[in-house]
Amino acid sequence: MKVLFAGTPDVAVPSLNALVSAGFDVVGVLTREDAPVGRKKVMTPSVVAQRATELGLNVIKANKFSEELAQEIKALEPDVAAVVAFGVILPKYALEIPAHGWINLHFSLLPAWRGAAPVQHAIMNGDDITGASTFRIDEGLDTGAVFGTLTEVLRPEDTAGELLGRLADSGAMLLTQTLSGIDSGALTAVPQSGDVSLAPKISLEDARINWSLPALVIRRRINGVTPAPGAWTVLDGQRFKVATTLPAQDVRDLQPGEVRIEGGKKPRAIVGTGSYGLELVTLQPPGKKMMAAADWARGLGSENVRFEA
Repeated sequence: MKVLFAGTPDVAVPSLNALVSAGFDVVGVLTREDAPVGRKKVMTPSVVAQRATELGLNVIKANKFSEELAQEIKALEPDVAAVVAFGVILPKYALEIPAHGWINLHFSLLPAWRGAAPVQHAIMNGDDITGASTFRIDEGLDTGAVFGTLTEVLRPEDTAGELLGRLADSGAMLLTQTLSGIDSGALTAVPQSGDVSLAPKISLEDARINWSLPALVIRRRINGVTPAPGAWTVLDGQRFKVATTLPAQDVRDLQPGEVRIEGGKKPRAIVGTGSYGLELVTLQPPGKKMMAAADWARGLGSENVRFEA
């Protein structure tokens, strides 16, 4: 079976590796164009492009679909296209190129969390169970018929990065099994059914912490936007990133955003919320690296501070 693989970030790499290991004939790897990375804005190939080059595969780079790109793909004569976080909209004429269509690995149990950020929204929503689905892409937003699913339990401490990592690994096997089933004719796609929820891309403003909300809601928000774009708050007009917190349910006398330093040699920074307190575990002050919140708190001494609520 000839496979065109389309993907861009690191979560797509396990699927590319799995398809190659399973013996599929990967005739090409479609990924986004090189992008500036780091403070020096060095033009850098995508993680998928780098891995495909290591594997000796043919790499095609594009940030949008065109007739020229379509002709290049047709020349490869793929039987199917496998998609994992490619990041480019596919027009109708592109969907018709492979005989078996474009099969997407999506990190939710469709029709739940259709869109660009399913894992982030599942965590922020407080879901107990999530998973991954393989489906045939159509002209809608993640609306195509589903071939297979897997489930994954969300842990209270899960960040989006951690959960995505687990789903990328387990989803790679699901995608490989799906393509094998399509190739053998043993697998048939089933139309989606159930309640639909949407997962739009997370903006930087979405990641701002509202300390007036209940502590549980804030923790889910922080975990859902970690590592990117990263939860943040404002102190004295400067932006702080917050990466990890712990519940401090015994603390209920702080106003939202109010920070109290507790302890002597091992201080704790407790922040007030709309319910009980949250202990800051790791944060990033402006212009510095991520650090233990206790070290930041030690520098404050007994000074009273308050994040903007």
